[in-house]
Amino acid sequence: MASEHDGEARAMTPAFARPSLATPGDYFELMKPRVMSLVVFTALTGVSIASTPVNPVLALASLLAIAVGAGASGAFNMAADADIDALMTRTRNRPIPSGRVTRDEAIAFATPLAIGSVAVLGIVANWLAAALLAFTIFFYAVIYTLWLKRWTPQNIVIGGAAGALPPLIGETAMTGHVGIAGVVLFAIIFIWTPPHFWALALVKSDDYAKAGVPMMPNVAGEASTRTQILIYTLILAPFALLPYTLGFGGLAYLIVAALTGAVMIWYAWRVYRDREGSAAVKSAWRLFGFSILYLFLLFATLLAERVTAPVMSLFGYAA
Repeated sequence: MASEHDGEARAMTPAFARPSLATPGDYFELMKPRVMSLVVFTALTGVSIASTPVNPVLALASLLAIAVGAGASGAFNMAADADIDALMTRTRNRPIPSGRVTRDEAIAFATPLAIGSVAVLGIVANWLAAALLAFTIFFYAVIYTLWLKRWTPQNIVIGGAAGALPPLIGETAMTGHVGIAGVVLFAIIFIWTPPHFWALALVKSDDYAKAGVPMMPNVAGEASTRTQILIYTLILAPFALLPYTLGFGGLAYLIVAALTGAVMIWYAWRVYRDREGSAAVKSAWRLFGFSILYLFLLFATLLAERVTAPVMSLFGYAA
């Protein structure tokens, strides 16, 4: 009897007066830490390719602002996608669909992070970089999450712009202007995004169908998706050689980009070729897994070249 009265009392208590069930770990999860770490890593590479001398304090402050902005984007995304996440196997245990955090709590958490990150980047770096960060947050949280993801199979293609902007923001924070190197890194991630996510979509197409998300395999069919994965990869591999061609990537980058690009094409060909049963699933998982390693190796090599360039120059070697 007492439990019934307790339940009724809780139901009548305003939401803002109820004790939260969330832990600090739940709020950290709202920020999508794996995505945030990739954002910071690619932004750091953007910082390293800046054509002007890099102030380490300015670089650290800028990267922290970019990281917080990425976390705010993730929290907004989870708040908006709670209905979809509850229907999908890989996302149903996230903080909001599991009931540990409410949508209002997530929005209240994300809003000051978004505003603060943009303000800090503008103050410590420049307002062009801050404007790019603000656009990235808005594009991911609103344009992609509320519109593209729910209405078009081109969601990943167009929405990939949000995930591709961090290196451009990093470079702009250091230089105060948009440079060709940052634009090229943006384009590499932008072209990489469709084959990366569509490989996952081939495996998780039933999940996306259940949630009503119009991913490419569910709308255009698996055969068309496999063809598009191969086409995008054939464009990506040679395009990723541009940093060497333009002079901000060295010989090590050229070797890594050429070898890993060839492997990406091989895995994309396997996805195109293997269309039935377990072979199709394995090929899609292999491409998805290797695509993460591919992007990491490209950016890690660029970063390593820039970091070691001063040391190499002492011995008469160019990066």
